[in-house]
Formats: sequence, structure tokens, C-alpha cells
Amino acid sequence: MKAHRSLNTLVAATVLALGGLSASVPAQAGDCTGHIVGVRPISQYNHAAGNGFLAVRSGPGSGYQQIGEFYLGDEIAVWDRRGNWYAAMCMSGRCNNPLWGQPNAQGWVYGKYISVGGVCP
Repeated sequence: MKAHRSLNTLVAATVLALGGLSASVPAQAGDCTGHIVGVRPISQYNHAAGNGFLAVRSGPGSGYQQIGEFYLGDEIAVWDRRGNWYAAMCMSGRCNNPLWGQPNAQGWVYGKYISVGGVCP
């Protein structure tokens, strides 16, 4: 019985300790998920004109190189934020088979075009 009580005490202390840590641990990829919104549909895709996709960039700003594309409705995971820019990666949707760039893009996107929920940065 004494060993059982000690185990319960240890488990309770561990749960409390981990609960206290969770507030200081930053959100990880997959903790915050969302979808691409507010861009033109894929039927209006025109890479040169910038229509029908959300540019995925190498850094948090429009001056950074475009490295991929997300499309209306694509599901993404978000793990970092710098102002209005979010670090995101493709989870599902057309971004798995893009019209331009590498599949499963990962980089920075402008926040106006994403709808996110969960534990977000």
C-alpha cells in the first residue's frame, strides 16, 4: 500500500510539473493548424500575375524569395510568427502537388490569407 501511495504521489508531482512547463513551451508544428483563405481559386491560377495561390517565402517578408505555393483551402501547420508573417508547412491539399515549386512547401506566408486555430504562436 505504501508503494502504491508513493507512486500516486510521484505521478501527481510529475503531472503538476509538466503542466507548469506547458505554459513556457512554444507552439510546435501541428499545434496550430489552419487553412488558406482569401486567395483566388485555382481556376484563376496565373503564376506570373500572382493569382490563384499564396506565395511561400524563404523569410518573413515580401522581399524574400518565393520557394513554394499554397492554394485556397490547403491545410497548413503553423509554428512561428513574426508580425503578420507565419512560418507554415503544407499538411494537405493541392500544396502536396503544386502547380509551381516543390511539393509540401514549408516557409513564411502572409497572415491575411490564413485562418488558424489551436495553440498558435
